[in-house]
Amino acid sequence: MVVIGLTGSIAMGKTTAGAVFGRLGVPVHDADKAVHELLGPNGAAVAAVEDAFPGVAKHGAIDRRALGERVFEDADALERLEALLHPLVRQHEDKFIGEAEKAGHDLVVLDIPLLFETGGQDRCDVIVVVSAPPEIQRRRAFRRPDMTAGRFQAILARQMPDDEKRARADFVVDTSKDLDENLRAIENIVTVIRERYGLKTPRRHPKGASDLA
Repeated sequence: MVVIGLTGSIAMGKTTAGAVFGRLGVPVHDADKAVHELLGPNGAAVAAVEDAFPGVAKHGAIDRRALGERVFEDADALERLEALLHPLVRQHEDKFIGEAEKAGHDLVVLDIPLLFETGGQDRCDVIVVVSAPPEIQRRRAFRRPDMTAGRFQAILARQMPDDEKRARADFVVDTSKDLDENLRAIENIVTVIRERYGLKTPRRHPKGASDLA
């Protein structure tokens, strides 16, 4: 099993890149979605998070807005939350890899926003970083609900600088280009990885960029 680590700073286009990998037949584990599941109704992390931050659970799930208000500007609180969540996300990830392997896949993607920051690169064979110019990143970020200048800067402060991520990557995808170019770039990356590791190429054709919009 060859494991591809997919990462990139906020608003760099990682979600779209993950969708492209999926269209190419590569299973993708999304760490953010795993956290949503863990904090969702009857999620595996709900009880532990409520114990650590009393009052953030409502109707069997964690109120993410309330939790965010408790931890976002409190480094110690955020560290305690991450200490609770990261092992559970890792278990979720390990289960995903095992199921993908049983299903006959020889290539998977781990979509992890803080891949380098958490040492996740050590469990990946190949690293793909998505990147875009700062002005495009900022424009995309401010399309998100509740985004403010202060919040944006605080998020960037927690993330490794984009240029350092690119320097550590095996492949970089410039997401400022159009969707068709991104599709071709990622398709080429998958082809190169398969050739590098001697993996067979599935007999299938990826859907076009219009299917990803």
